[in-house]
Amino acid sequence: MRGILRFGSRTIILYIAAAVVVGLIASYAIVPAPDSPKFQSEEGILDLRQAHVRENPLKLQGDWAFYWQELLSPEDIQNRLASDGNHDRWISIPSSWLGYRLDGQQLNGTGFATFRVIIQLSEQDRNERLALWVPTIFHAYKLWVNGELLAEVGVVGQDKSSVTPHLATKLVFFQPENDTVELVMQVANFHHVRGGITKYIELGGSDVLTVRTNLKIAAEIFITASLLVIGIYHLLLFILRRKDRAPLYFGLFTLLFGIRSLLVGELFLTQLWPDFPWELQFKIEYLILCSSGYIITMYSICIFPNYVSRLFRLGTRIVTGILCLVVVVTPALIYSKMLLIIGVIVVLHMVYLMVGLIQSAMRRMEGALIFLLVSMVALVTVINDFLYYNEWSRIGNTSPLGLLVFTIAQMVLLSSRFTRTASNEERITRELQDANNKLTEMNMNLERTVQERTQALSAAHDDLRSSYDQLLQSEQGRKKLLAYITHDLRMPLSSMLGYVEAVQDRVKPERNEQYLKYIRDNTIRINRMIEELSFLSHLETGQVSYRMESVHVIHFLRGFYEQYELVVRDAGLDFMLDYSDVQDQGPHSPVVEMDAQRLEQALFNLVSNAMKFTSRGGMVRISLAVDEVDHIRYANISVQDSGTGIPPEQLEQIFDRNYRYDRPGAEMGVEGSGLGLAICREIVQAHGGTVRADSDGKTGAIFYVSLPCMQART
Repeated sequence: MRGILRFGSRTIILYIAAAVVVGLIASYAIVPAPDSPKFQSEEGILDLRQAHVRENPLKLQGDWAFYWQELLSPEDIQNRLASDGNHDRWISIPSSWLGYRLDGQQLNGTGFATFRVIIQLSEQDRNERLALWVPTIFHAYKLWVNGELLAEVGVVGQDKSSVTPHLATKLVFFQPENDTVELVMQVANFHHVRGGITKYIELGGSDVLTVRTNLKIAAEIFITASLLVIGIYHLLLFILRRKDRAPLYFGLFTLLFGIRSLLVGELFLTQLWPDFPWELQFKIEYLILCSSGYIITMYSICIFPNYVSRLFRLGTRIVTGILCLVVVVTPALIYSKMLLIIGVIVVLHMVYLMVGLIQSAMRRMEGALIFLLVSMVALVTVINDFLYYNEWSRIGNTSPLGLLVFTIAQMVLLSSRFTRTASNEERITRELQDANNKLTEMNMNLERTVQERTQALSAAHDDLRSSYDQLLQSEQGRKKLLAYITHDLRMPLSSMLGYVEAVQDRVKPERNEQYLKYIRDNTIRINRMIEELSFLSHLETGQVSYRMESVHVIHFLRGFYEQYELVVRDAGLDFMLDYSDVQDQGPHSPVVEMDAQRLEQALFNLVSNAMKFTSRGGMVRISLAVDEVDHIRYANISVQDSGTGIPPEQLEQIFDRNYRYDRPGAEMGVEGSGLGLAICREIVQAHGGTVRADSDGKTGAIFYVSLPCMQART
């Protein structure tokens, strides 16, 4: 099989074309063509005086007398003919009365009627024992031959409640009494879309028809048994090895169509179990047809997994589920109308899969050409069966044989896969055994032991290095803090010492209260400075942890404004928040990953700084804008005051620690540690942002905090 696909692409195309042609030829070769009847009845009379039906059975076709909505016995018909004369209503057999025009109207599939034909026999057949092979007729009938009731299937009645549907084939034997044979058949149907004699009735010698029927039964038994055995075998294979699902779907497909073959053709199920419910029998057959497309699709995916699209898989599941649900919940009169739709869907499944098989063959996948060839055979037989059951073809029940050919070919393909899998497993087992032996030798090697110890020492060294870095960082922070305290506290402590000595020496007793106030204020200032120095030292050495989370900037500013609005207004200042140019909600609303508590501290330092240097009646304004630089969006928060401003030449220095610009506000007792802006810069930089100031030195100052945005969340 592997050698089939070892040629060039042109050879592959030729093989594909050959597969299609051979598939069509083989399909028609294995299906026996129906005999082309040379004799047809005209106006209810079939002239067989020139035929010898004892040796050459004939399929009855032509015009039969048609009595619509009447259940007449042979005696009733004779009495009517004697009183009324000729009968003027005829129907072509085999065909359904569905669509038959009667009195200017088309009949539907339900109802009841009586059929009659007169057969004129040749001299050779007059004294021979003859037989009639009667196929399944929808859905109950009685058959009289020369006035004698010879067959009855189901119960015939004039309404649905009085009719008992049943399906069965019959072989009826009779002895002609003269040169004519009268056939009268009552047919009633209230359960199926098509009613009437829709299949050929065969007339021939009893021996010949018996042998032919037995051969047909033997062939169907062979096909049915083969399908059932093959299906059960592959289901057992899947139970023993569940990793490969191909045997599961193939076994289900084969088993279901083996069951279906019991329900068509000679109807073995009703022969073995005459009381089997007719409705259940029909539902099983239709459910198998509805699910066949999905099962064969899943099997094809297991064999050639890369050419069936996800959309097709989803569509297959949905369509199959809908069809099966309709069959389960509706009566046969409804779902039998969908037979053509089911056939089209199944055929479309197979056509789509064969297109994929052509692609697989073009890619030189093993077994694709064989799969394509037998799929063509199965496709033609399945199409013929759907045409047959819709009365568009006279070749009946060919799909079991086509599916048997398909099944045997798939058995060969699956056997090849199992053999190849077993061989690969044996090879892999040997390779794993060899690898295991090599690993055992490596475990006994001293070099491996040394390497493991080296790795352990390296890991310990890394741990020690990490601990050392942490200790070094802590030590650097401690030294920085000590240096800052020494530098920043020296001046206020010296000032306090001078005030204390002045009080002790009673230099100016009248100013002692003022000196004590200075000492108290400096003490508070030193305490605050120590806290700020400690916090700033931790910021600069990276010892401050941040709890980052995604926060809507507008929500953050709104909460900040509500928290400090009264504080600012109590200082006699107008406090405003402006974000009118920024979208509050939606995909463009700015979102920043931040530690809200730390960022609030930085922003408060800016607001507090603005309050210190703005006179009563002034204003503090917080604004938000969004800019985009190099495809990155930034949230720009600005804090603007109406104070005295900052000289432009000092704007770059104000964020340095200990730098203080004594603006005119200092005359009002405004003092600071010079650490607030430095702390603000450290916090903002930890968020990946920047902070800067802008002022003309006359009309206030504006501080800008720029933070990178994330994708907005709604």
